[in-house]
Amino acid sequence: MIIYDLSCDNEHRFEGWFRSAEDFDAQIERHLVRCPQCDSASIRRVPSAVAIGGHQAPRSQEPSATPRNNATATLMPAGTQVAAIYRQLVQAIISNSEDVGTSFADEARKIHYNEAPERSIRGEATPDECEALRDEGIDILHLPALKEEDLN
Repeated sequence: MIIYDLSCDNEHRFEGWFRSAEDFDAQIERHLVRCPQCDSASIRRVPSAVAIGGHQAPRSQEPSATPRNNATATLMPAGTQVAAIYRQLVQAIISNSEDVGTSFADEARKIHYNEAPERSIRGEATPDECEALRDEGIDILHLPALKEEDLN
């Protein structure tokens, strides 16, 4: 999975999650990548907002001055951007997976034990089914069920 920082022609910034660089290029060509804020299809990659701090000399030569430690920092998006990113994540999962409904636990086991073709699936599972899958070593991502209007 590749995560790109993107921006539309209205300078709205957001993240895009793609299976590969080729997948990103294909989706851009087909205008499938759209701004979650204004729905523009004019999208470009932008430099990441992650900043990596390095060792710097102290600004002052006073004995009490201490050099800065190496650190990693990230900019947290504002509330509406978080909702837009989450909406984009959910839409990416929906468009890149097969809905198996209430058969999720059974189908996940079949895939895990090579009894069904490997593929991305989504569906419904009870908390007990999720716990049992994890106990069997089957990696799953549990997302709360959301109504379409909650994503807009």
